[in-house]
Amino acid sequence: MFYSISGTLVHKEPGKVVVETGGIAYEILIALNTFSALPEPGFTAKLYTHLSIREDGMYLYGFLDEQEKRIFLLLNTVSKVGPKLSLAVLSGISTQKLKDAILSNDYPLIATIPGIGKKTAERIVLELRDKFDEVFEPVEQRTSAAEDVLSALANLGYKRQDCKNIVTKLSGDYDDFETLLKESLKKLSK
Repeated sequence: MFYSISGTLVHKEPGKVVVETGGIAYEILIALNTFSALPEPGFTAKLYTHLSIREDGMYLYGFLDEQEKRIFLLLNTVSKVGPKLSLAVLSGISTQKLKDAILSNDYPLIATIPGIGKKTAERIVLELRDKFDEVFEPVEQRTSAAEDVLSALANLGYKRQDCKNIVTKLSGDYDDFETLLKESLKKLSK
């Protein structure tokens, strides 16, 4: 829904920031690595975002760049790994070290991250090994509408892989969010 937010950094603490833009202040959850790279309050900041809608509320997650956002979204596809654990992974290890660990099956390194046990680390390596290279390769320009529709459908409880197949097929014909979402929902309900 929100691709990125740019505005004045009003508040900054480990794990979250508040960015004000257009008279609205957004609380955005971030990884510790992102926290370190952001300017002090009062300066302008831009974060790529992901909105997660859950039973207990709506959460906005922020990232320094699109690559970090894609890694976060990939981590969320791992069974029993949600947004909080994905942020913990991004807080505990650089994206390059995470890539190296996954591609070399170095799950013990991932298991050293606080909150990540041996079994979770093994699952991350196993489930992301084949998908992870695509994050680090140059990606053709994706429409943000397709990514937003994927996110919305996943938040509605649809399986991400089913959604991805349908949205990929339909995104060539429809490029606006509303139409793409309607058509995707029609296909998923069949």
